[in-house]
Amino acid sequence: MRKLVIGLLAAGCLTPGLASATNGYFSHGYGLKAKGMAGASTAVASDTFGGSVNPAKMVFVGDRIDFGADLFSPRRSASRQGETAFGGFYNGSADSDSRYFLIPEFGYNKMINPNLSLGVSVYGNGGMNTDFNTPLAGPPFAACGAAQANMLLGCGKLGVDYMELIVAPTVAYKLNQSHSIGLSPLLGYRRFKVDGLQAFAPISSAPANLTNQGYDHSTGWGVRVGWMGKVSDTVTLGAAYASKMTMSDFDKYRGLFAEQGGFDIPENYNVGIAVQATPTVLVAFDVQRINYGKTTSISNGVLNSIVNPFACPLGSACGSGFSWQNRTYYKLGLEYAYSKELTLRGGFNYGKAPFGTTANDISFNILAPGVVEKHLTLGLTYKTSTSGELTFAYMHAFSNTVTGPSAITTMINGMGFPGSFGTESLKMYQNSFGIAYGWKM
Repeated sequence: MRKLVIGLLAAGCLTPGLASATNGYFSHGYGLKAKGMAGASTAVASDTFGGSVNPAKMVFVGDRIDFGADLFSPRRSASRQGETAFGGFYNGSADSDSRYFLIPEFGYNKMINPNLSLGVSVYGNGGMNTDFNTPLAGPPFAACGAAQANMLLGCGKLGVDYMELIVAPTVAYKLNQSHSIGLSPLLGYRRFKVDGLQAFAPISSAPANLTNQGYDHSTGWGVRVGWMGKVSDTVTLGAAYASKMTMSDFDKYRGLFAEQGGFDIPENYNVGIAVQATPTVLVAFDVQRINYGKTTSISNGVLNSIVNPFACPLGSACGSGFSWQNRTYYKLGLEYAYSKELTLRGGFNYGKAPFGTTANDISFNILAPGVVEKHLTLGLTYKTSTSGELTFAYMHAFSNTVTGPSAITTMINGMGFPGSFGTESLKMYQNSFGIAYGWKM
């Protein structure tokens, strides 16, 4: 078992371009069954991914193994219009070339006795990947040789590759036949790199550790606790809380992220209800809160270092971030037992984009355009003749565009150049298709 978990972790770490962006940069759900129900799974015990949502569920799952993968396809574009400061040379648009990513998952649970279970969930928590290679007509705002300017006025390719993978060992205990509690230590691994930010070197506290430094890695920990209660024959409730995960700094990028490369994984919590409306129809509803606003490098204002480069350079405690705010996400899922062999699922997930459009928030978020808000999901599970379960899930995140004033206007005006960089727009839609196999032992 230990070798299997280590193998899954290694495979996840080596998966190129592992990325996600649905509820901010978190996944819309964890486990293919939950993904087919828009992530509504806090009070539904059907697989071994309790460590990612609600560890108290695991004691109701029994002895079980699940593994699968999700092929995730985000489509991102960025554009600028109305730039007048340099005759329109920096107007233009670019599409992200990286479009397909494989996200693995694995879960295991073992009943120690009828009231106690031990298990583990291994999952991609989220991330972001962009790869803008379309050059603009004007030269970069940095010494780059023959390279042309990218959308943020740096040299050549502009993009970020960020991934979070979490291993969650889990213990769950039945207080009685209807109620349980659970605990999951969260062990995190992250990988990050960014290219094309040379134009911001003059406002960085460590310009040699701002951009184009290759991959850096980070590890850390946190904890998730949960409760689950079957309050009647047809109604189950659940609740869970995950602390902020304290992560080691991205030292190679201490001139970019606030607090000298600090970037903790935000705390989050969720509550859910599952109602067995009929013998064959289950309705589940979750509310999740992700406190992006409590992680400095994510929540600091985009303009902080642009307006106050000496007091708040990039990489300092008050340096520019992405202006992301706390967000609440709503997840509605349906499950229909069509037959003994076939179960069908569907769902809808909604939450506002994590940053606004009126405070020069767009510019830095060209790197991480997590703007989708509405998700539609479908799924099914087929029980095989050997008592295994083959699960499929599909997600479509509807196209959304946000537009706002460019923060570069403030930057160039501070450098003595008159005029405006107009407005910038970010657009995204997503699709994913996953397959998993699980069985009771």
